[in-house]
Amino acid sequence: MRTVDLIAKKRDGGELSRSEIEYLIQGYTDGSIPDYQISALAMAIYFRGMTAQERADLTMAMVESGDQIDLSAIAGVKVDKHSTGGVGDTTTLVLAPLVASVGVPVAKMSGRGLGHTGGTIDKLESISGFHVEIGNDQFVDLVNRNGVAVIGQSGDLTPADKKLYSLRDVTATVDSIPLIASSIMSKKIASGANAIVLDVKTGDGAFMKEMEDTRKLAAAMVDIGNRVGRRTIAIISDMSQPLGYAIGNALEVKEAIDTLNGQGPADLYELSLTLGSHMVVLAGKAKTEAEAREMLEQSVRSGRALDKFKTFISAQGGDTAVVDRPELLPAASYRIDVPAREDGYISAIAAEQLGTAAMMLGAGRATKESAIDLAVGIVLHKKVGDRVAKGEPLATIHSNRERPDEVLESFYESIAISKQQVNKPQLIFGVIGD
Repeated sequence: MRTVDLIAKKRDGGELSRSEIEYLIQGYTDGSIPDYQISALAMAIYFRGMTAQERADLTMAMVESGDQIDLSAIAGVKVDKHSTGGVGDTTTLVLAPLVASVGVPVAKMSGRGLGHTGGTIDKLESISGFHVEIGNDQFVDLVNRNGVAVIGQSGDLTPADKKLYSLRDVTATVDSIPLIASSIMSKKIASGANAIVLDVKTGDGAFMKEMEDTRKLAAAMVDIGNRVGRRTIAIISDMSQPLGYAIGNALEVKEAIDTLNGQGPADLYELSLTLGSHMVVLAGKAKTEAEAREMLEQSVRSGRALDKFKTFISAQGGDTAVVDRPELLPAASYRIDVPAREDGYISAIAAEQLGTAAMMLGAGRATKESAIDLAVGIVLHKKVGDRVAKGEPLATIHSNRERPDEVLESFYESIAISKQQVNKPQLIFGVIGD
């Protein structure tokens, strides 16, 4: 077969077969098909879309382009969770020990962040001594012994996706639901999970800003997972404002500890319970979401979830003292309160702009080479719908610079205050694939 003929086929609205997709992905991975031809294919997909079967075949072709993690030596059903990303998204830090505390094995591979704040690995490395450089045998052993382990992405997973993602970024084809869905799902499937719970964000701070696009992406990913033998569901959740109050690595670890202690932000706790309940049901530990939710709530009330977090930290070399004494986490030199300039109600928080402000402090990476300052960030004191009085702190900026004036100005630009009372936004918009 010829690459040019397959490009023309997709350009004209035709459906590519599994063997044709495998030929294209294998050729692009080994270098026999050049960038310019795959660029043309990506643009054809952008305009013509893909059928459900094409999306599944593209996903598996990318999975098979590199290593695949074998988790079969871990007892039980392995359920993975993936978030499409947002600002202040601390759910993995809460979910891993919470779900493990009720007997569901959590074998999590996570990455480092590029953007607003660090990824899960960066956040965990705020804990002194915590390390993620663990071999596969030790990884499996930790999960079998403790029920939970989190390591950095290793091996050569989905090399075709890495190449294709870089190409999409410079050819204006990032915003293609078939390409987004297959990219996300290829990494989840290659990571070895039996079942997958997706947290698909919508709103200002999300990749998908509009609800219609969010639902399409969620449905596409659920369909891919189920077609290739992974039971998959998606929860659509709000990212019109940051999740929780903390934005920044050590600050988010502290917030996760508070949440596991039953004292965290209501929205972070609720989303964690919702995602965790579905994970418990998929793992076969509960028959209904309500039953699973009660198990998780009881684990928090009894302290088992927090104990599991300590076990998890200790097993990977971390200092468990931070759980009882969060002040041992990295701390910034300056704490700068941001006072409200008028009375009223918080009517909007531009989550993406607020995330960028945190990155300007050093909480995130503008490029892969950027160094992260684990101590810095922003802690909100008010969320959408809250009443505020002039002079009352809206947030505290944690900075290692005495005068982060540009961050302060960006913060004010991201907050809107109304004289009229405003309703709090809906957190969860529905479940796809339940």
